[in-house]
Amino acid sequence: MPARDLAEPYPHVTTDDPAIDAVRLLAEKDLAALLVLDADGVPYAVVPGSQLVRQLVPEYVMEDPLLAAVIDDRHADALTEGLDGMTVSEWLPRRTFKPPYVGPDAVVLQIAAVMARAHVPLVAVIEHGGRADQVRLVGVVTAAALTRHFLEAGGRA
Repeated sequence: MPARDLAEPYPHVTTDDPAIDAVRLLAEKDLAALLVLDADGVPYAVVPGSQLVRQLVPEYVMEDPLLAAVIDDRHADALTEGLDGMTVSEWLPRRTFKPPYVGPDAVVLQIAAVMARAHVPLVAVIEHGGRADQVRLVGVVTAAALTRHFLEAGGRA
């Protein structure tokens, strides 16, 4: 099955969107990872939710987890206050890598190999337009969709 048939719509933000919008999207859509596109619609980053949660935790708590016990939920709003005025690109972890993507004709095992190699739960499917620099997001293939496909192909669904 080609990637175009396995791809599904996936919520995303752009590098220029407010960082708080990315946090809300992750939370409200219950996403395993955040898909970020650049201003031209090219996949910029796929960041697992756990890395984004890490961005919200103060560095002093990361260094001494015992401090977390003295910070209660009343102070939790302070964890997102630092996002005011920040764009997604300013907020993302520094070690963000270009996300894996495939063309619409990639086969299932190619997608699985790309996903496994990159250690991310989704792979973007992109299509190049008429101009060399024109890219369109077809959708994404998630780890869950790949697993479903393998089960169905094996007759075990």
